[in-house]
Amino acid sequence: MTESPHEQLRSDEYLGPLVDHHGDLTLDPADDLFQRLVTSILRQQVSMASAAATRERLFEAIEVTPEGVQAADDQLLKDAGLSRQKTRYVNAVADAFLEEGYSRESLAEMDDDAVRAELTAITGVGEWTANMQLLFSLGRPDVFPVGDLGIRKGFETVVGEGYDRAEMATFAQRWAPYRSYASLYLWRAEEDIADGVAEVVEE
Repeated sequence: MTESPHEQLRSDEYLGPLVDHHGDLTLDPADDLFQRLVTSILRQQVSMASAAATRERLFEAIEVTPEGVQAADDQLLKDAGLSRQKTRYVNAVADAFLEEGYSRESLAEMDDDAVRAELTAITGVGEWTANMQLLFSLGRPDVFPVGDLGIRKGFETVVGEGYDRAEMATFAQRWAPYRSYASLYLWRAEEDIADGVAEVVEE
């Protein structure tokens, strides 16, 4: 019988104490892929608090659908708190969704690498943003977003310092095929980790 994610991670010397402390954390995929992707773009390179404020203003100002974004003029998006760059990015995402017909159902048929390739072809969507969709839109169980600051800080807390990203990714193979769940626990590794989760630079 295959072990559950929590059974496997509970037996891990590094993550076991976090599983015992926080209980069985679960992936909770968002209902709306487009809105979740827009939210990820808003979270690029800013604090969670700033991103949350912008998200609230944006969702009050427009209907956050591909059609709603296309219909909104740039000044309206700027007034909601989007920079010129992020205005360009959310418009690019809206265009791609309308042209390609993306949905959770269409992406569900692709493996993780294919989803990353599809999404990162959109202007403004880098690997971090694509990984956030794999985790929080599609609920994929084995994603390790090593480009995320919160993951790196949690890893240093739990495993130790001195690892570069490639070494972290290699180390994290011990948590396969449940690296998404391992990521949830690394984000919880310090009380202040959530404040840094979104402070990431796309590459």
